[in-house]
Amino acid sequence: MRRAVAGERPSAADEPPSVVKTWPPTPLSVGRARRLLAVQLAAWDLRQVVDDAELVVSELVTNAIAHAHPPVGRLIATRFERLADGVRIEVHDAGGSKPRPRRASTEEESGRGLELVDALTGGAWGVSDRDGPGKLVWAVCTVSGGEAGASRRGEAGVDGRGDVRAGGGEVRDGGRGDVRSGRRGEVGP
Repeated sequence: MRRAVAGERPSAADEPPSVVKTWPPTPLSVGRARRLLAVQLAAWDLRQVVDDAELVVSELVTNAIAHAHPPVGRLIATRFERLADGVRIEVHDAGGSKPRPRRASTEEESGRGLELVDALTGGAWGVSDRDGPGKLVWAVCTVSGGEAGASRRGEAGVDGRGDVRAGGGEVRDGGRGDVRSGRRGEVGP
């Protein structure tokens, strides 16, 4: 990594390869996670994926808050990893239930989130176990859109089979909510 000169704007190459943040399981966290992701994608010079990625992180964080029912005192976490052609979005929670897509009727006001995630990522999303309680739900948004995501399923680092684990067990931060860079598998304080 090269050093930035005073007054020079850092390049995407100077940015960390991933960013991790913990959030309280409240609706306010959805918008905050979306804004953090948009800022990070701009820093990584990945503005082309902002719209899709914001929708994906909104759906995944909303699901973690609404359906995961983590034990009291547990936080959720997001991890955004820069890929060569996009971003891998992870949402970690301590809840034991795993999300499944379902068909919502035309009268229902909700229930289409995972269908949207599937469409925006070309099927490049899934649920993985992690060290400690809970799970991580991941999705990949690419510059070329959902078609590229569909062709990437099964590649190492994308399919979530054993290569991505949350370290340290619990997702807690003592209320700090620190943003920090991390390598694959480092989530938690």
